[in-house]
Amino acid sequence: MPDARPSSASVSARMSRQGSRDTTPELAVRKLLHAAGLRYRVNVPVPGMPRRTIDIAFGSAKIAVFMDGCFWHGCPQHATSPKANAEWWRTKLDKNMARDLETTEHLRAAGWTVLRFWEHESPELVACSIREAREGATHPPSPAERAKLAERD
Repeated sequence: MPDARPSSASVSARMSRQGSRDTTPELAVRKLLHAAGLRYRVNVPVPGMPRRTIDIAFGSAKIAVFMDGCFWHGCPQHATSPKANAEWWRTKLDKNMARDLETTEHLRAAGWTVLRFWEHESPELVACSIREAREGATHPPSPAERAKLAERD
């Protein structure tokens, strides 16, 4: 196992300040959803999975929304690989992505609709996709469909 220590005191301090909830993209989406009249819960524990939470949950409709950070969750468009302590970081980020997949599969097996969005996606398009899922749309737009919609904006 790679060394579990941060590469420096400044890295350790920066990591400890990194927010994991109520991020700017998440707040922007929540504001749009609330303005559209949708009510939801935030930071809801994932049923049957300790220490995991759903960013935005519509419990009665069983819709779980995750707003994933590009760095922490391995965005194919924006993820970076730190040079310092590279092996440790690669292991950490790979575990994050595996945990995301495990959480998604667990929720889907329990009958939930799982929607995952990247932090760089337009809050308006994200909110639109969530509203469509909430209103019973059979297939909310995929990431590729959302990218096409974003190009038109």
